Amino acid sequence: MSDVGDELARLNKETAKILWSELQKFYAQGLVICVAPDMDLIKVAAAFSQDDKRSVETWLEAAMIFHVKDEDAIRWLEQDPVFWAVVVAPWVLVQKIGENAVE
Repeated sequence: MSDVGDELARLNKETAKILWSELQKFYAQGLVICVAPDMDLIKVAAAFSQDDKRSVETWLEAAMIFHVKDEDAIRWLEQDPVFWAVVVAPWVLVQKIGENAVE
């Protein structure tokens, strides 16, 4: 397996489902980045892990990944949805699970 393949496999093993209420402390620190539902969370995490600034900047500019906004955090606190999450220190990358993944 290649280094990239190893990294993808490692990151995949480190993903977990987590409720938004459990992510609040990371959100308060400005460390939560939301990944659009049509993106591959693991590939995004690998780009962060490998310091692929070009990809990350492109995704940020296209709003394919974004820092969680206050209005999202408030709504999610009320709904307490489930997210897939993976930590690429210092960031916590999350992707909402479910039929209403984009709100």
